[in-house]
Amino acid sequence: MNLANAAAVRRAYRAIEKKVKGADFLGVTVQPMIARDGYELILGSSPDPEFGPVLLFGAGGTLVEVFQDRALGLPPLTTTLARRMMEQTKIFTALKGVRGKGPVDLAALEQLLVRFSRLVVEQPWIKEIDINPLLVSEDRQIALDARVVVHGKEVREEDLPKLAVRPYPAQYVSRSALKDGTPVTIRPIRPEDEPLMVRFHQALSDQSVYLRFFQPLKLSQRVAHERLTRICFIDYDREMALVAERKDPDTETRNLLGAARLTKIEGTEEAEFSILIADPYQRQGLGTELLRRLIRIGRDEHLKKIRADILPDNTAMQRVCKKLGFKIRREVGDPLVSAELEI
Repeated sequence: MNLANAAAVRRAYRAIEKKVKGADFLGVTVQPMIARDGYELILGSSPDPEFGPVLLFGAGGTLVEVFQDRALGLPPLTTTLARRMMEQTKIFTALKGVRGKGPVDLAALEQLLVRFSRLVVEQPWIKEIDINPLLVSEDRQIALDARVVVHGKEVREEDLPKLAVRPYPAQYVSRSALKDGTPVTIRPIRPEDEPLMVRFHQALSDQSVYLRFFQPLKLSQRVAHERLTRICFIDYDREMALVAERKDPDTETRNLLGAARLTKIEGTEEAEFSILIADPYQRQGLGTELLRRLIRIGRDEHLKKIRADILPDNTAMQRVCKKLGFKIRREVGDPLVSAELEI
């Protein structure tokens, strides 16, 4: 440390060589000393008896235990969840720029937290891991020290801590196409889809809204932040929501063309589904494809029945259900049509 010139490096080398004289000395590694001109953070993970691996983010360095400025989160993180963790700490204000210092690259820091959480998810044999300090500034992020502890041989694989939050089900991401050839990507919904969901609802007619929600709902009600947060940020273990996304080849703008949801009925092996397609893309086979994929997910989740209640006027949805093997019936006096599929 603190070697300012070549002569100082030579003296340090000879001092090390003298101390290890007689040992199998192979030499040293020389690296540039990092000037601590940024902010020292800590990023870590350790197991909790109830929640499994838990992430930690906050102010780091030698005074980490003194200030105890930290936030906790559950892996895996999205960029939105990573930003929420950062915002819970006091040092976040400084990271945005203070007293003449420029702001750090918060988007890059978000990505770092996301990748760190993926490491924790993908390597369950890691018991504890922390980077402290993680030095961040306007133009760089560098780990100055890190520590990793793995589970011992006495721990069986089936006894490793389980994640409290189910990871993003990337296995359900795939390409498809509408009848007119329009390419789309069908994937599980993500928390950061909220802005896309707002634009999606703006493309819905009053008729489409009524057929889906069984009542008229104002746009302001449908795109309220509190509602869309619940819709976009879901527990994939309890429900699955798929969206069909199209990217404009000219503007690179992304838009949602349709959404489908499969919600497990608590205490049973059944689930309810719902589907909503933007008006410009109806009658293009998208509803059929989304429902077909929900059925596949239901089988993967070992469900026994998928069902939905449909308005009698929604003949298009009834045709889709019949096409995929659902039994359609309506009891006398019942204002809704029932669709059920044994899987």
